[in-house]
Amino acid sequence: MKDKVAIVTGASSGIGLAIAEKLTSAGARVVMADINDEKGEIEAKRIGGYFFKTDLSKRSDCKALVDYTAQKFNSVDILVNNAGIQHVSPVEDFPEDKWDFMISLMLTAPFLLTKYSWNYMKNKNWGRIININSVHGLRASEFKSAYISAKHGLSGLTKTTALEGGKYGITVNSICPAYVRTPLVDNQIDAQAATHGIPREKVIDEIMLKKAFVKRLIEPSEIGDMVMFLCSDGAQCMTGTMLTIDCGWTAS
Repeated sequence: MKDKVAIVTGASSGIGLAIAEKLTSAGARVVMADINDEKGEIEAKRIGGYFFKTDLSKRSDCKALVDYTAQKFNSVDILVNNAGIQHVSPVEDFPEDKWDFMISLMLTAPFLLTKYSWNYMKNKNWGRIININSVHGLRASEFKSAYISAKHGLSGLTKTTALEGGKYGITVNSICPAYVRTPLVDNQIDAQAATHGIPREKVIDEIMLKKAFVKRLIEPSEIGDMVMFLCSDGAQCMTGTMLTIDCGWTAS
């Protein structure tokens, strides 16, 4: 990874931060994109990354992120599309503006960042695009219509761009985890409790881990390890895959 140039979105905490830590420790130059500039600046300084504040629901910000990276390093070698949010609500109550925002952030932004990074990778005949997807990119659950629609769309984007990128040395893969121990998941607990009408302490066991056969939350560092593998020479023939880290959820 030495001197490879990477963009990681949603990198101020959770999965994105764990990925940025792994990449920087391996010698990559990592642009850490997030809307949380206070946290992002602190973490970038701590691990030796480069922070860029951006609202990825805005197309102009997606372009600005890639332009900043390319101008600073004259390259974009690795793109990790990780940024996302969650909203739990029955479909009849789901706010329409929330739908628009989530689709923009979690599906349109990965497409745009892929599009804008593509020629930098193509010109070097080497690129790695890794979409942090979800088990919900393969399965559905109630009360998450926008999230699941975005993640299913991300699965399709992964497969299509993998087909287009193969002859240019660009691989595109999705990592599809079950529940990871992140602030995003922690913030879901109260919402899930209210939606399902159960106490907060029962949400992890009765909702989050109900379909898992390994009964624990996944650690962000485990996702980081998989990203590192997908960027390695050992994974150069892996593309278009939906790699599950789901504690057995999709095996049943």
